Amino acid sequence: MAEEPGGPEAPDGPGAETLGSKVRSATRWSLINTMVMRLGNFATGIILVRYVLDPAAWGVYGVAQTVLMVLLSANELGVTLAVVRWNGDVRRFAPTVLSLSALSSGLLYVALFAAAPAVAGLLGAPEATVVLRVMCLCLVLDGLSQVPAGVLTREFRQGRRMVIDALNFVVSTGVTLLLALQGQGALSFACGAVAGNVVALAGCAFAAPGMLRFGWDPAQARELLRFGLPLAGASLLSLAVVNADAMIVGAVLGNVALGYYMLAFNMAGWPVRVISETARRVSFAGFSRLADSPKALSDGFARALGLLMTATVPACVLLAALAGPLVELVYGAKWRPAAAALPWLMALGLARIAAELTYDCLVAVGRRRSLLLIQGIWLVTLVPALTIAARAGGIGTVAVGHVVVAGLIVLPAFLAALRRGGIATRALLRVCARPVLGGVVMAVLLVLGRGRLGEGPLALCATSVVGLMGYGLCALPGRTLVRGALDRRRRTRAAAPATIPDPSPAGSVPTPATASATVTAGAATATAPAPAPDSAPAPPHQPAGPARER
Repeated sequence: MAEEPGGPEAPDGPGAETLGSKVRSATRWSLINTMVMRLGNFATGIILVRYVLDPAAWGVYGVAQTVLMVLLSANELGVTLAVVRWNGDVRRFAPTVLSLSALSSGLLYVALFAAAPAVAGLLGAPEATVVLRVMCLCLVLDGLSQVPAGVLTREFRQGRRMVIDALNFVVSTGVTLLLALQGQGALSFACGAVAGNVVALAGCAFAAPGMLRFGWDPAQARELLRFGLPLAGASLLSLAVVNADAMIVGAVLGNVALGYYMLAFNMAGWPVRVISETARRVSFAGFSRLADSPKALSDGFARALGLLMTATVPACVLLAALAGPLVELVYGAKWRPAAAALPWLMALGLARIAAELTYDCLVAVGRRRSLLLIQGIWLVTLVPALTIAARAGGIGTVAVGHVVVAGLIVLPAFLAALRRGGIATRALLRVCARPVLGGVVMAVLLVLGRGRLGEGPLALCATSVVGLMGYGLCALPGRTLVRGALDRRRRTRAAAPATIPDPSPAGSVPTPATASATVTAGAATATAPAPAPDSAPAPPHQPAGPARER
């Protein structure tokens, strides 16, 4: 197919917006969007968990959410990624994409509706049948919205995405709270999710007009399926990996244990979702534009990974080291058992962020079969490991099994795939060294502070501040800040003797233009020292993992 991958699309003209400016703008909007939505979801979750739902009801919701997330990973057969990845006029193949997505989503929902009782029973929650049938209506709505949403991602229009997500949040949260306060339990989440997705579909159609148009081209359909099915398989395996623990905990340990585990998993997802979701709304489109330039892709990926690790490690260490008191402080004493799994799930969160960024990079360079193989290995090793762990202990043991499989099997496999794609392992280890060192120092400070100061709110605040300061001193490029200040001072001193005569009246204050001319003239006789490599401006392909995630 002519539009399938090629190099970056040519600019529209000399005034066309550069890729770097698009990525930076989209990243800013994506970060704002993600932060606002996550804070809203966080506040809503606290209200529901502390005052409305018990662990058993939370476990029923967890079963339905787990099934939905797994099915969402492949409900459109992976073909909608072509809207973001392929070059050319998207309107030529969007109708075929929409037809395939709607057809596959509809058939998947019909199959799930029929199998809901068996699926709920298999996961140890027969009462989740109705919740499953209602909640998974989101499959159909999601399949319809993927084309206009993909166009917004393709064009880096994250400002519009923020408005759509805000409307989705307001409607879904309002419906959920209203029904939950009326005693509807887990069903309130399902109805809220459906209502929010209806609003999101309408918003996407309005923000990307003309994209909800059905059509069919057999040649395009074959090419789309050839492109999308490996991605759908890899995505399905990825979401199966992420949600296998919930399925196993529910089936082996029961709904109450699943409720505690889901709470811990959601807490572990705070930094993962905020940072990784921000990145993944931009990273795939950005990596796709750089796919034909191995050096630029390698540099961009290394910088993206370093930035993500620097931002994520302190949050993960904080939640891991202070797990017990933080769970009790936020959700109440009855949820304290969830802290058994939280530290290990935070370590898993770091691995997930790296894996999701790697996923986007490998898809962008066309290594879809490698992804499928890695995800398959992950799932095949994870299921027996978690099953044994669940039977041998509790939710904490399950979380440990997750981390062991990710660290010993999955991350080495991803590094090998990146190396084959031209991204050196040494560069990745180098950008992660400072955050890891800072995380170790921070963990030690937090444990010592908790032991000395206790677990009261003020003590936790003081301990957290000390830990973050220790992390900053180790992890942040302080050398850059110091060198930058020294360089500015040297340049000022070097430029001062070489100033041109000031034609302005004595005693007047130089204008910015005069000061600029002074420095420019001084440069002719004195060379300012070169800035340190770490202080160089970031390249336009700064970072910005799956958005539809548990």
